[in-house]
Amino acid sequence: MGGPCLSCHTGVPYLLVRPALRRAMGDGKPTVYEQALLDGLRARVDKVTPQQLSGNDAPHASEALGVEAIFAALFLAENPGDATPPAEAQKALDRMWALQLREGPGRGAWAWNSYDLDPWEMPESTFYGAALAALATGIAPPEYRNRPDVRERIAELIAYLQRDSPKQPLHNRLALLWASTRLPDVLSASMRRVIIDEVWQRQQPDGGWNLESLGPWKKRAQASPSPGSNSYGTAFTAFVLQTAGVVRSDSRLIRALDWLKSHQDHQFGYWAAESMNKRYETGSMPSLFMRDAATAFATFALLAAGEPGQSDYVKW
Repeated sequence: MGGPCLSCHTGVPYLLVRPALRRAMGDGKPTVYEQALLDGLRARVDKVTPQQLSGNDAPHASEALGVEAIFAALFLAENPGDATPPAEAQKALDRMWALQLREGPGRGAWAWNSYDLDPWEMPESTFYGAALAALATGIAPPEYRNRPDVRERIAELIAYLQRDSPKQPLHNRLALLWASTRLPDVLSASMRRVIIDEVWQRQQPDGGWNLESLGPWKKRAQASPSPGSNSYGTAFTAFVLQTAGVVRSDSRLIRALDWLKSHQDHQFGYWAAESMNKRYETGSMPSLFMRDAATAFATFALLAAGEPGQSDYVKW
């Protein structure tokens, strides 16, 4: 239906971190994998119904369309210097707003994948998706955001995020904190401080964050035990804190980054992390999903903490 689709655990963090890593390494060209993912988004940007996108109207098809719309806007709207986004980026943004929910408890958000899988595909994950939509909105040029029809949609998005924030797991509120670095109106200064203070309160003695500290989550009897600090939890948290303005000299942040440095697999370069939902066969594709996300955000966090000037690597 237009090339490979994106996934929250692998495709999205890969597209987020590769440009930053590429700049750090002095490599000017996207990889073949980056290009394929972006070309797929471009090829599908005209698809505005579940049938067009997925070839069916199954119950989850409308969710897939909402996810696709947000991801396409996020990655194709990456041109803040121009007064008007490129045609494909504007089309992606306009499609995103056209699919925004206009009524019900999710008013202001989008249909989002709900497969009973933490941390990205639960009913609460609608909020995570809306935070990414706010991030995409903040990337778009001011001239686009100031269109009267777009301002109305942004207001609905902000209202949803502020309304639902208190009942979200900390993981999703961290996504909101991240979005606020691009779209400041989604959080007041006091709300930002509340989230950051809670994050520090939940830091573990070893400097990291365990999965429980980013919850609450659903209890999963089939999941592997995850004692102590966790690579994904620590990486995502450390990245967002730096993006939100926590200075590199903060001793708490230094401890978090030291934890990440000490937990990288130095032979293969990844950060190990296991599924929050069930045990998968070692080496199988699902067994690598959390590792993919942990590795991407750990890379982001460490790039952000580099020598003077390297903080630019985490900017879009």
